Amino acid sequence: MTNLKIGDIAPDFSGIDQENRTVKLSDLRGKKVILYFYPKDLTEVCTNQACNLRDNYDFITSKGYEVIGISTDDVETHQKFIEKYQLPFRLIADTDKKIHELYDTWKEKKMYGKSYMGTIRTTFVIDEQGKIMDIIEKVKAKEHTKQIIK
Repeated sequence: MTNLKIGDIAPDFSGIDQENRTVKLSDLRGKKVILYFYPKDLTEVCTNQACNLRDNYDFITSKGYEVIGISTDDVETHQKFIEKYQLPFRLIADTDKKIHELYDTWKEKKMYGKSYMGTIRTTFVIDEQGKIMDIIEKVKAKEHTKQIIK
């Protein structure tokens, strides 16, 4: 669970996307942003989530949203993910986890009785002024667009 709340100003960040371009949240002021944090490229649930956003991308952008995905994968892995699934949006490589830390999405997880650090799948819906309009922490990968545009 993130310590950010609806109504908070989304923390500004700078990151590198799949084309080695710098992306700054502050450069997107005036646009609504769907900022989604996911664990790993080319894995089943993450692929389902990305493809749901891809399949609904025209609808999402018609509502004025820009979609940006963030994981700890590197630029090369993002390029493969985008190419394989024809993803139309940017993916930011947060290999140093600085953006995850800003958004409180890098946390201890447990699987099969073992603890490890990892990404907590979370989506932030941000308005044109940079304010968090919604936080989705129980993401349903195959229905994610419905969760966002409700």
